[in-house]
Amino acid sequence: MDTATSHLEQLARRHPALASLRGVLSEAVAAICRSVRQGGKLLVCGNGGSAADAEHIVGELMKSFVLDRKLSATEQTRMAESMPDDNGRWVLSQLQRGVPAIALGAHSALLTAICNDTDARMIFAQPVYVLGRPGDVLLALSTSGNSPNIVAALQVARARGLVTIGFTGERPAAMDAWCDVLLKVPAVGAWTVQEYHLPLYHALCLIVENELFGATAT
Repeated sequence: MDTATSHLEQLARRHPALASLRGVLSEAVAAICRSVRQGGKLLVCGNGGSAADAEHIVGELMKSFVLDRKLSATEQTRMAESMPDDNGRWVLSQLQRGVPAIALGAHSALLTAICNDTDARMIFAQPVYVLGRPGDVLLALSTSGNSPNIVAALQVARARGLVTIGFTGERPAAMDAWCDVLLKVPAVGAWTVQEYHLPLYHALCLIVENELFGATAT
């Protein structure tokens, strides 16, 4: 059993209600890994507790989650040419490889300026338009699936050529039509949807880490 399958099976054992989402989760992993290998990045957004989830996802991807992600000897040698002193060598020893990922709700000055100068529904759509490039990925979390600012971001992402991944609840929702990969957990209330989102995105981050930085990564 490979590592990705092992993580998916562990997810199914710990959270049987999510077992049916293993295939869709694998699609989300593949989309993120494909983008990163081609020089792309991941944008993540959500409101309230889902905004915290977005930052949580970025935190797991931008540095080591469970694997050792030290720089390769080749990369350390290349960078050491510009950092030859003791402090530079120490910095190089601490650096870790990571997934380029940005939580779009983390920029308070930008978000408040958008709310004040244009419209609050644009707080994610505007940075997606500016930061997003064809082949990048937008991962959007919405417990209802109907948040206007999430739908607007997904629409802009689709128009800009990004791959769109959605995390939401079980009810049909406005965001569904704008997601290339859609993970609908079997819950309705905001807190119960978020309780299911966490093990899903933890599994996603674990598998992405292994695919990009594990022993068999290419």
